[in-house]
Amino acid sequence: MKIDLGKCCIRSYQHSDKAALVKYADNYKIFRRLKDSFPHPYTEEDAEEWLGLACSQNPELNFAIADENELIGAIGLQLQDDINRFSAEIGYWIAEPFWAQGIATSAVSAMTDYTFKHFKFNRLFAGVFEGNEASVKVLEKAGYKLEGKLRKAVYKDGDFSDQFIYSILKEEHINFN
Repeated sequence: MKIDLGKCCIRSYQHSDKAALVKYADNYKIFRRLKDSFPHPYTEEDAEEWLGLACSQNPELNFAIADENELIGAIGLQLQDDINRFSAEIGYWIAEPFWAQGIATSAVSAMTDYTFKHFKFNRLFAGVFEGNEASVKVLEKAGYKLEGKLRKAVYKDGDFSDQFIYSILKEEHINFN
C-alpha cells in the first residue's frame, strides 16, 4: 500500500526500514506520548520484532510514514472487538526532526480516508495524553472531535495524567471532506 502525501507518503513497512526505525523511534520525547508497548530505549531487536509483525499482517494495519529517503514516522490502526468491532484506534508518531511540518496532519487525514474507504468501520478514535497539544491540533485539523476526558487514566513514568479521547465518524468524515 502507498498513499502519496506530497513531501512524503504512507507506505507498507519494509525490512530495510530497520535502521531509520531505530534512529528515530529511540527518542524519549516520542516514547512519553505513546503506550508502554512502544519500547524505550528502542533497540535493533525491537525494530526487527516490529517489522516482522507489521510486514506479515493481513489485513495490513500498520504503515511507515516516509520521505524519499527513509522512514520518518509511523501510523496504524488497532482493531477493537465485541460490541466495539466497528471502531478502531488510530495511532501515529513522527520523528522529531520532522515535527511541526504538517506531516502528521496529512498522514492522519489520509489514513482516516483510506480506513473508511477500505474497511467497514463506523468510527475511528485516538487517545491523547494530557499536555500533548501538538497531537490535539493534528486530530482537530483532521476533523476529529473531542469526546471526553478520562481523568488520571494514564500511568506513565510514575505519574498519572488525563487522557483525551478524540473521534471521527464515517458520516462526519464524508461531510468534512
